[in-house]
Amino acid sequence: MLKKQTVWLLTMLSLMIVLSVYYMTSPDEGEVAFVDEDEQNQAENVNSSTENGTMTNGSVDYEGKEEVTSSLTSDQWFTAARLTIEQNRSERKEYLQEVMASGDVSAEEVNKAMNEINQLQEYSNKETLLEQTIAAKAEYPDVLVRAEDNQVRVTVKANELSKADTVEIMQLVYNEFGETNVMVNFQPYEENQ
Repeated sequence: MLKKQTVWLLTMLSLMIVLSVYYMTSPDEGEVAFVDEDEQNQAENVNSSTENGTMTNGSVDYEGKEEVTSSLTSDQWFTAARLTIEQNRSERKEYLQEVMASGDVSAEEVNKAMNEINQLQEYSNKETLLEQTIAAKAEYPDVLVRAEDNQVRVTVKANELSKADTVEIMQLVYNEFGETNVMVNFQPYEENQ
């Protein structure tokens, strides 16, 4: 088991690498990418209409208008997102392990902490399996699956996403995670990357 200092050091080094890559590739003129909060909130809302291409029990904007916008390249975005998810889960697991090791908590709280650690590990395993399955089925260069509470977000590295692809991805998520809210979007990239 890794010590706190080791986890902290690895987290900081990972963050330093991501930030270094970001600053090395960012524009020199001080340009900054801003995300419009209204657009971000709209992307996160769960829609239930099928008329405009969104699917019941998910917030998929099928019409291909849903894109993840970022000043990072597509590869950098996927790497940074994975590092952030991993860092957040590591911090949460560390906290839960401290709760379990503490002598001041009840057996019920220890069981809750242990169940949450198991759930985080289960999510991680399912996400990895689902990423590999989706990437293999449609030959996407990269896929990121994030499961949190009752929602699964899938981001594929693609310049467009058809309705059939979206439905297939949603079905794969349902097969792995059961009935849950699913949000599918894509991260455009240049073909020569």
